[in-house]
Amino acid sequence: MTGHFSLDHYRLLGRSGMRVSPLALGTMTFGSDWGWGADEAEATRIFNAYVERGGNFVDTAVNYTNGASERIVGRLLKGRRDRIVLSTKFTMARDPADPNSGGNHRMNLVRSVETSLRQLDTDRIELLHLHAWDFTTSPDEVMRALDDLVRAGKVLYLGICNTPAWQVSRLQTIADLRGWSPLISLQIEYNLLERTVEHELMPMAQALGLGVMPWSPLGGGMLTGKYGRKDLAQEGEAKVSATRKGVIASSGHMTERALDIAEVVAAVAGETDATPAQVALAWTLRHAAVVSPVIGARTASQALENLAALDVRLSDEQLARLDQASAPAPIFPDRFVSQPLVQQLIFGNAEVARRP
Repeated sequence: MTGHFSLDHYRLLGRSGMRVSPLALGTMTFGSDWGWGADEAEATRIFNAYVERGGNFVDTAVNYTNGASERIVGRLLKGRRDRIVLSTKFTMARDPADPNSGGNHRMNLVRSVETSLRQLDTDRIELLHLHAWDFTTSPDEVMRALDDLVRAGKVLYLGICNTPAWQVSRLQTIADLRGWSPLISLQIEYNLLERTVEHELMPMAQALGLGVMPWSPLGGGMLTGKYGRKDLAQEGEAKVSATRKGVIASSGHMTERALDIAEVVAAVAGETDATPAQVALAWTLRHAAVVSPVIGARTASQALENLAALDVRLSDEQLARLDQASAPAPIFPDRFVSQPLVQQLIFGNAEVARRP
């Protein structure tokens, strides 16, 4: 059964000693520059609701809402800066006409961090994430440049998002061997619709000391029950869209399978006196690798609903139903090695304890 949590029951983030809340406040919705976010007044209500309940982990990015997110967060931090663990990200291009305004190379990294420090009006960033692997910059350049920022005191800890497991492992190994600052967090999509990360990324995070911060724990809204079969016509129609429905359609989540899973979530919610969103979040929290899912909201009422997921208790039977409805297909080599015949060939007739 899932346990009871609270925003002020802090957890260690990965291999670090830094204490963070079990839910992180995502601020991609702060600012209306992208057409569907919260204005500053509503963002203030969301932020205050989170912090007043003991929340201390705030996540943004240099490019969110064209920089408005960081500027709003910077203003909201006044008078309480030291108790907030501030997370931001670099990689995404800030000027489409400038090829060096995006990517993971040192030039963009330094310029991006300086931009974030100005927008946030702060002298340091507690946690800097590489936002996505660019498949062009060498691992040595990335990790050395990140370490230089830590040594300069502009950044305190490092994380990574949206990068293949083999590449994250390579980066972490380079850092460990050379005495550079290691990665302590991993932001990846993880929810009942996206569980393929359980094959490689989640066990890698546990083995290498990265605390997982799932983004989109509600599957972009698909798990909240707000979409139905009538919305499936949108799939494939919008490749890049400014609307929330268009974004979900282009992400590949608006499918028959997603709606089938959402129906199981709704059924469990009806049994637990919770909302589907709260059940979906509670399910995500139960994974041992997960430290702090990133929750986003456009209204204070949505934020309060999400925060109440910490009070939801799911039985073993309910968790099993959710797991069964959303189970990803096995992949090689696990699909092969887990077969009874192969296990017998590896271990003989002996019973051997496995590491967790």
